[in-house]
Amino acid sequence: MRDYPKPPFDTPQQAVPGQTQSMNPRPDHGEDSYKGCGRLQNKVAVITGADSGIGRAVALAYAREGADVVVGYLSERHDAEETERLVKDAGRACLLFKGDLADPQVCRDLIAQSVDRFGRIDILVNNAAHQMSFETIEAIPDAEWERTFAVNISAMFYIAKAAVPHMRPGAAIINTASINADKPNPTLLAYATTKGAIQNFTAGLAQLLGPKGIRANAVAPGPIWTPLIPSTLPPEKVEQFGADTPMGRPGQPAELAPVYVLLASDEASYVSGSTVAVTGGMPLL
Repeated sequence: MRDYPKPPFDTPQQAVPGQTQSMNPRPDHGEDSYKGCGRLQNKVAVITGADSGIGRAVALAYAREGADVVVGYLSERHDAEETERLVKDAGRACLLFKGDLADPQVCRDLIAQSVDRFGRIDILVNNAAHQMSFETIEAIPDAEWERTFAVNISAMFYIAKAAVPHMRPGAAIINTASINADKPNPTLLAYATTKGAIQNFTAGLAQLLGPKGIRANAVAPGPIWTPLIPSTLPPEKVEQFGADTPMGRPGQPAELAPVYVLLASDEASYVSGSTVAVTGGMPLL
């Protein structure tokens, strides 16, 4: 078992959405540890929020398992290009797509460009997310509430709606939920509310798509060390991030990737409508 870092952390605060290179300690995406074995050979995967954090770890793992990857990202070009390098180093093709998924047309463009490049979609990972921390409900601007819903849940609907016609039986949709779906952090009210909606959306989507042979599942991470943390949480919470888990530390993106691989693979052919918790021992019921 790897000896991952535990808090307290001394990492600089960042502007939203944050960058990997400024983090201390640097997140582990599986660069030196993930070994593929062809479980996703010649599949095509579209991953939103794939420039860093969980999305980068999933992109790396998928590529090493044999998949071509579309990397969706908001604005972090340097991080996105590093993910692209990791995918190409694994011998797979990579398409970078920059855009704000709060715009429904951008969601549709993501799928259109993916299909133009690769002809189909075998795996869709809806992972992009927005969060900001507020101490009171009165402090949450209306625009902030609306943006959180637009990026975190509405985009999943628009992207899935556009992608399904290009997915064949055996394809998989994987949505990133959160421990906040079951144990909401009150200072992340908008974010936590969307994560509960993602679980419900996934369960309903699995029932709609079952007759088409397309599976839909969710992954619910606990506290994971990504650029979102030092760019959206106050310094005192960043310093002790993950300390309240049974393992006494946050998870690393690399520790999420194997679950996303399983749910995308043919071995998970009867797994649909589920939420898989990866929380370091924090209960999600």
